[in-house]
Amino acid sequence: MKVSVIGASGRVGKAAAFSLAEESVVSEVVLLSRENSLGQVQGEALDMNDAMAAKDIRVSITPSSNFEDMADSKIVVITAGVPRTPEMTRMDVAIPNAKIIAEYAQLVAKHAPESIILVITNPVDVMTYVAYKASGFPRNRVIGLGNHLDSLRLKNLIAKHFNIHVSEIHTRIIGEHGDHMVLLLSSTSIGGILAKDFPQYQSFDVETIVDKVKNAGSYVINKKGATEYGPAFAISNTVKTIINDEKRILTLTTYLDGEIDGVRDVCLGVPVKLGINGVERIISVKMSDDELKDFKTAANVVKKATAKIMASLEGKVNFSK
Repeated sequence: MKVSVIGASGRVGKAAAFSLAEESVVSEVVLLSRENSLGQVQGEALDMNDAMAAKDIRVSITPSSNFEDMADSKIVVITAGVPRTPEMTRMDVAIPNAKIIAEYAQLVAKHAPESIILVITNPVDVMTYVAYKASGFPRNRVIGLGNHLDSLRLKNLIAKHFNIHVSEIHTRIIGEHGDHMVLLLSSTSIGGILAKDFPQYQSFDVETIVDKVKNAGSYVINKKGATEYGPAFAISNTVKTIINDEKRILTLTTYLDGEIDGVRDVCLGVPVKLGINGVERIISVKMSDDELKDFKTAANVVKKATAKIMASLEGKVNFSK
């Protein structure tokens, strides 16, 4: 399978491309950048090829600034955009990134019309909506990374608190990838047993844990300038799930049309069944009253932000939907 990465000169883009090249199910990775960054992605491709040779992996790695080269891609990963600094929120970069995402989504629709778009650029929920509207693709083929990485971070923190292997932790975060993320604590289980039935649950500080997950990206950005490895693995994990038609349930951003408590016309992170054609089904989750209230708050916040961003694009972008 062929996968293209738009924004491969950026730190997340190149890390994602490298992670994808290591996947046995990917036969070709195209590193796409603008013309002024072509030299960099050419260097990245040479470096990656050396690493693949050391690991006895045979994969084609193609650097390019010609977006026609994404033709026949099964998945196009969009990581391009204005990076945020430690003091910036994900929403602070929304307006400049929206035009970038709209432009690239339309290029994907032109050159890889049968592909699946995976949006990484922040704020990912709003950018997924922009890509969905700009591409004209059916909603099952426009996905955002959403709360997948948030959920992985949460699993790790819970595993540490309960001192149990991370593979035994079953939990997820839904809603906004940002300040209004919702921890589904009511259904969190450890080895098939509800977390609340463990003695350590009494000392489980939910607010502190959620705060750590919300600010995980900012912590990393403050220390090293950007997140790379976490997003890269979450991206390759998602791509592999699609290509292998694994039917796994991941928490990704998708367009909602009333599937969860009537919430519609907004892109949010929710559990989805993922297969070869993208989102096969949105999983309606049972939530506590507080969780449902918080989820609706997240929907309203993201919907208002999305309306503002879409208004900023009027007259600049011809939307297909």
